[in-house]
Amino acid sequence: MFHPNGPSLLELARQAFSGTTRGYDLLAEKFEYTPFRLPDELVEPLASVAGREPVERAMDCCCGNGAIARSLRAVTSREVIGIDLSEGMLDVGRRLAEDVPGDAAMSFVQMDAFDMRFDEPFDVIATAGAFGHILEHQQDRFLQQVHDNLRPGGRFIFVTAAMPRPTDRRWWLARGFNAVMHVRNAVVDPPFIMFYLTFTLERAMDKLLEHGFAVSVEAPYAKTPYPDMRLVIARK
Repeated sequence: MFHPNGPSLLELARQAFSGTTRGYDLLAEKFEYTPFRLPDELVEPLASVAGREPVERAMDCCCGNGAIARSLRAVTSREVIGIDLSEGMLDVGRRLAEDVPGDAAMSFVQMDAFDMRFDEPFDVIATAGAFGHILEHQQDRFLQQVHDNLRPGGRFIFVTAAMPRPTDRRWWLARGFNAVMHVRNAVVDPPFIMFYLTFTLERAMDKLLEHGFAVSVEAPYAKTPYPDMRLVIARK
């Protein structure tokens, strides 16, 4: 399905009826051949913005197979770390990172984003596509973890979009998908946590300010297939 090397419909169904971490473990080897992979058009501007200032240590939080981590290596001098709960995705990330140019050491660590433990703070923590796996009542805990693991002046950089209007097709698609996931999780255990429109630009601004970040927003995606996406830079 999607690509000759991608997953079959049966494999996708098996993944959908697994828990979140197990589901990504099952999909990991073929993830790059699905529409779910993080598009390069979103990743490259993020790394470019990160590189405007010196970066010694950077983290790709909820990294999946490490698309952001790989892009950050070019702008990081000492160390890039990717963290995720899926060991399958991390294994693929390690393999894909082997030939990435750059001098920074790269590592991929199985770790819960709600319980990040590091000896040193980071200059940049980045993510994209992860907020669908973070329920609304968990967002404060997640943002506090990010804040605690940044050095003073460090930046949390991520991609999101404003809430579409109910007249927008995207609003209905997202709400429909969320409804299906709520039903799935009501009848199948363990749950698969993936929802849309949970951390829109408006909510992100409010929550980041509550957690003491100084926030700026950029729109570098006008000439990409994702013109409505925004890049948020939250400084500790």
